[in-house]
Order: sequence, then C-alpha cells, then structure tokens
Amino acid sequence: MSVLIIGASGFVGGELMNAFGRAAVGTYHRTATDGLQQLDITDPDAVEALVDRVQPTLIVHPAAQPNVERCETEPDESYAVNVVGTANVARAARRIGARFVYFSTDYLFDGTAGPYAPDAVPKPIQTYGRHKLEAEQAVRDLLDNHLIVRICGVYGYHPTGKNFIMGLIGRARRGEPMQVPADQWGTPTFVSSLAEAVRELAYSTHTGAVHPVGPDYLSRIAFAETAAELLGFDPGFLEPRTSEQLRQHAQRPLKGGVDNRSTQAMLTTRLASVREGLAIVRRQMDADATA
Repeated sequence: MSVLIIGASGFVGGELMNAFGRAAVGTYHRTATDGLQQLDITDPDAVEALVDRVQPTLIVHPAAQPNVERCETEPDESYAVNVVGTANVARAARRIGARFVYFSTDYLFDGTAGPYAPDAVPKPIQTYGRHKLEAEQAVRDLLDNHLIVRICGVYGYHPTGKNFIMGLIGRARRGEPMQVPADQWGTPTFVSSLAEAVRELAYSTHTGAVHPVGPDYLSRIAFAETAAELLGFDPGFLEPRTSEQLRQHAQRPLKGGVDNRSTQAMLTTRLASVREGLAIVRRQMDADATA
C-alpha cells in the first residue's frame, strides 16, 4: 500500500512518516525539507497533480493551520487551509479511490462535559473548532472510506519543533517563568503512540471518528507539573493562570479532551500514559544532551 502524508514536515506528520516507513511519500508547504515534495493544499490543481503522480492507496492528512489564536484573528486563512484545503485533498482521494485519514481536534467541543466520546455532539466555541468541524463534514460528504482522527495535546521530544513539552523544556532551561492554564483539561497524547495507533487504524477497515489519545485526563497545569518533575526540573517556574487571566483571543474548551476507551478497544497498539510518554521524552532529552 502506497501512502501519501500531507503535511509530513510538521511535528505529527514527521512521526507518521517514521511509522509508515518506506511506503510513505510526504509533503511540505513553505519550508523545503529533504525527501518531501512541495504542496499547497489550497491549490486544487496542485493537489490533483501530486495525487496523480503518487497514486496512493492511502492518504493521511495531518496538515492544518493549527494555531488557534491565529485562526481567530485570521479566519480567512484558517478557512482556506483547514476547510478548503482539506476538501481539495478529500476530492482527490475520492477520484482515485484512496482511503482518507483526516486529523481533527477536541476543539470541536465546547468543554462543558469532557472528555468526549466519538459520538458526542460537536459544539465548537472558536473559529478553529468551527472550521475543523466543517472539514470533518466535508470529508464525510465526499468519501465513505474515511477515518477521522481526533487528537488532543500531542507532545513529544522534537528539538526543532513546537509543542507544549518543548516549550516547557526551553523555559525551564532558560529559567523563564511559564504561564499555564489551570482550568483547561485535556487528554495529553504521546506522539509516537499516536502515530503507531493511526498506522494500525489506517490499515484496518474502521471508518468514522476515532480518538487515539492518551488515557489520562488532567489539567494543563497538572500535566506541566508532572512533566517538570519527570524531566528533572524544579516546577517553580510554572505559574498557574485561569483562562480569563491569559486573555487569549480564542475561547478554549475548559473541560475538553476526548475519551480514548472505544478506540483503544479497537487497537493492539497501547496508547501511552502521561508517565510512560514523559519517561521516553526524558530518555530522548538526555541522549540528545550527551550526543
């Protein structure tokens, strides 16, 4: 099975390239990356041309504009990438009969009753969530053979990339304070187990929405404090704040996150707990420091 990974230059996309191995062809958008092909998903002709050239039997689509604040202040860009871009790729998948795996988010939900099961009714409260919900519906309308992968709080050791844990490590090493929401809850997800679970699900016959996230449900400040402890940092640099105090443009779901239990029951891959994932991050961080 040939696999096309849209957005392989990103944090999650790079881990998916590792998981799928030599079967995978990946794309980047702006930053040229060795071994990857350039693609602007908002250009339907470019999408069609690449898909015709690669002829994948499976298309995995983690590409997005994931910056929730930017989506709120630049909604046209968010719509072009997150909705139109996704629909362009989904149409190309339909035309060649490829299975389509789309990455979505727990921000589909309003955060009043998390963590949410796959059949929970979405109610987004910010531009990013609304656009990801529109993209999910486009995928459903265009393709029967699809999988919608909803994720939350993906973390891992990625020295040149951006995720919550790398920000925490950087702040701790520099001795800088880090403000962390104390009232936002979620299901932190270790990137490597996410990628392995998605690979297993992609090669299965499952369709519809799945939640291959971590099993733990905790606040962002509790996750940060646990990470600081397990990574060998004094947590004194962490400063708990309410969402109101952070004055973010986009409203966040407070009791967010998605429930992994029905998805874990489908899998032989075990989704890592916070402590298991952070233990691996610690080993990778220490190995990098001594390399």
